[in-house]
Amino acid sequence: MLKANLIVGLDIGTSTIKILIAERKDKEQNFEVISQTQEPSFGVRRGVVVDPEKVSRIIQILLNRIKTETGHKINSVYVNIGGAHICSTSSRGMVAVSRADRNISKEDVERVLEEAAKSLFLPSNNEILEASPKEFIVDGVGDIKAAEGLQGGRLETEILVLSNFVPFKNNLTQAVLDSGLQILDIVPSPLASSLSVLSQRQKELGVALLDIGAGTSSLAVFEEGDLIHLTVFPIGSSNITQDIAVGLKTDIDVAERIKTEYGACVFKGNDKRERIEMEGEEPLIFSRKMLTRIIEARVSEIFDQCQKELKKIGKLGLLPAGLVLTGGGAKLSKIVELAKKELKLPCRIGKPSDFSGLDDPGFSTICGLIIKGLGPEEGRASWQTGGKFLSGVGDKVKKIFKIFIP
Repeated sequence: MLKANLIVGLDIGTSTIKILIAERKDKEQNFEVISQTQEPSFGVRRGVVVDPEKVSRIIQILLNRIKTETGHKINSVYVNIGGAHICSTSSRGMVAVSRADRNISKEDVERVLEEAAKSLFLPSNNEILEASPKEFIVDGVGDIKAAEGLQGGRLETEILVLSNFVPFKNNLTQAVLDSGLQILDIVPSPLASSLSVLSQRQKELGVALLDIGAGTSSLAVFEEGDLIHLTVFPIGSSNITQDIAVGLKTDIDVAERIKTEYGACVFKGNDKRERIEMEGEEPLIFSRKMLTRIIEARVSEIFDQCQKELKKIGKLGLLPAGLVLTGGGAKLSKIVELAKKELKLPCRIGKPSDFSGLDDPGFSTICGLIIKGLGPEEGRASWQTGGKFLSGVGDKVKKIFKIFIP
């Protein structure tokens, strides 16, 4: 059986499915990795579980391997949810303060949250994943995190809501449950990644996290400690591999090897021809300059989508903590250089820092799931201000919205 103090994360991605068991002992900052294993992913397309049975079988293979190697039997997990169906939207509400002394009561706060819920529109078959107030506004004065106890005549709020397409979430849930596991929480992949690679200072200053996975790339933007925008693009590093396969007229496995061993986002110096031996075929000879142009075109497309989103929310060039790149696609050579050129922002690679032996951007999501498992009292396990904000007011908001949204 698994010890009570161990936390298990399950990362269901387009290219791999991973399980990580870790613990953090009292008064220690770093996590001790107890077990980590992964398998190639089948039944997942662009971050979405499309064949729950195939995914369930892979999870069972991982669980059996962990039990054989460590003796641990896993019963419950924190799991991510990905895909371009996840999106963020804002909703506003306004009420008059009910008390004659103009003191804002708990009931006033709940009423304004209800008004925001009533004005929210979600597409058919979508449901709320997370919901939290971005701010309260009292008599026109905003940037208030807690309004109860203040004085005023008019109370407003703006709520950020993350939603998902219900059938896709049901597929994910079915795959996990059918493998014999219980789900402790389902966390949007970019938010999980933000927990493991972003500091509270970066979130306060203003930062964008671009998580480049195999099937999708997700952008999460934070300012003044709060998540202010989230979107997922249906483009990822597997598209780069496909472009290489087409451009060099080779198969996917060879293209992936070429990308990993020779790929770069910026070409410098003299061109060089590389040669790869092919079993039973003529050797593949290709130009490094041509390879870089193929990769640069697709990565620039991802950055262009990112740029459009930042412009849409008025944050283009206005994030002091810049852009943090993470996910398996962030391991491409010279990607930081290209990001700085394209987005005109400070840029760095984000890796999990508190997990021994896992300082790899490809493990950002699963490490974030472990941090989420610590709970909000640990301070880091939140994507809203102060660590406890989401679990307190945020959980109440989520319940209220579920009442008013069919």
